[in-house]
Amino acid sequence: MKRLEIRNRLYSLVTTLLTPLVLVRLAMRGVKTRAYLQRWHERFGWFKTPKQIQKSIWVHAVSVGEVNAAIPLIKALMERYQDHSFVLTTITPTGSDRVQQIFGNQVFHVYLPYDLPGAVKRFLKKTKPDLAVIMETEIWPNLFRFCKKKHIPIVVANARLSEVSLKGYRWVGSLAAKAFNDTAFVAAQTKTDAKRMIQLGCQPEKIYVVGSLKFDIIIEQAIIDKGKEIRDHYQNSRMVWIAASTHHDDEVQILEAFSVLKQRHPDLMLVIVPRHPERFEITTQSFRKLGFNTQLRSKAGLCDIHGDVFVVDTMGELLEFYASSDIAFVGGSIANIGGHNVLEAAVFSLPVLVGPNTHNFDEITQLLEECGGSYTVHDSVDIVQYMDALIEDQQLRQNMGQAAKKLVQENRGAVQLTMDLIESFMNEKPLYDEIKSKHYPRIAKQ
Repeated sequence: MKRLEIRNRLYSLVTTLLTPLVLVRLAMRGVKTRAYLQRWHERFGWFKTPKQIQKSIWVHAVSVGEVNAAIPLIKALMERYQDHSFVLTTITPTGSDRVQQIFGNQVFHVYLPYDLPGAVKRFLKKTKPDLAVIMETEIWPNLFRFCKKKHIPIVVANARLSEVSLKGYRWVGSLAAKAFNDTAFVAAQTKTDAKRMIQLGCQPEKIYVVGSLKFDIIIEQAIIDKGKEIRDHYQNSRMVWIAASTHHDDEVQILEAFSVLKQRHPDLMLVIVPRHPERFEITTQSFRKLGFNTQLRSKAGLCDIHGDVFVVDTMGELLEFYASSDIAFVGGSIANIGGHNVLEAAVFSLPVLVGPNTHNFDEITQLLEECGGSYTVHDSVDIVQYMDALIEDQQLRQNMGQAAKKLVQENRGAVQLTMDLIESFMNEKPLYDEIKSKHYPRIAKQ
């Protein structure tokens, strides 16, 4: 028996043995977020598909951030392949909610099955994909192996691989390398990501460096209108600071900073959007304990004139609240999470504060700082320092906001490049010169 086959079997055995622990963790998360207790059968490949699915294009995006990044690409695929049904998978309930909010009945959503041979086979049999598009870097050895066996081309789109993830995948090193090399191609965000994938074992010939889909973010007019409606509700004199996608360690520093800033700037209002629903109540009580008038989106609708803090305890409304704010802090970055998408704030011309732990968005965060669109903050002292400057200097806010938006506009184009690669592969068309120039072996020689 070949060594790789032995490793495949060992991987499948270990994955099977670990499944009860995964279910326990799912149940524990379900204590705070009930949606984690639902639809377990889908995670084992047991579900009913709509009758109209005879051939499909399947897109996987793990959670909300990946779904948001995938939206422009999915819409482009829908426009190009109108004769296909679309299957979207996520891992988290919040990702599922976002899919439903954006696409409704245009797509069939199901949770991605666990990487067990039986579950994967059932999933592929039911969804009948002609193409699999995996967002960012979700490398599942069995999933990729069975796609290859069934001649389903796999595209890894918006691919990124942080140093942390690279180390994490090394325990299944040869299987991860085989998974990468089972793809039709990998559309990497940056040259650095490409190099890390090659370190993991991906063949350079598989990789094209096309940029980040996140720069192609679509802001629909309805979001802009909703943002204006929210903003009009506030008093004109109020400065609105949004702290987005926050985790516990972010919120500790935000709370300390806001306590100082509120004394210096009485009209300052904080809009805080916790990353996970299980933090909604914890976050609310943290601010109320310090005496802040803290109101909730689910209860108050919009913050009244007496509100100090407004907790957005709903899902899928972050962009509307960015659109109605003056200054943004993007979370997961003081907390050692790896950061969240700073471009969602930048596209609204907001000056951005972000912590130092941004390994999931290293190059994008660096570009934003270099262009003058952001400040790096390590703690509440830094936050107070930069917030004071921004609150007191309208021209500074405007200059930073304009620089941030310009960065987004100048780096668009990854969706079109990814679509060109997909169309070339699906229709066996030759690649044109611009795409050829994105091929990693050519880039590496420059």
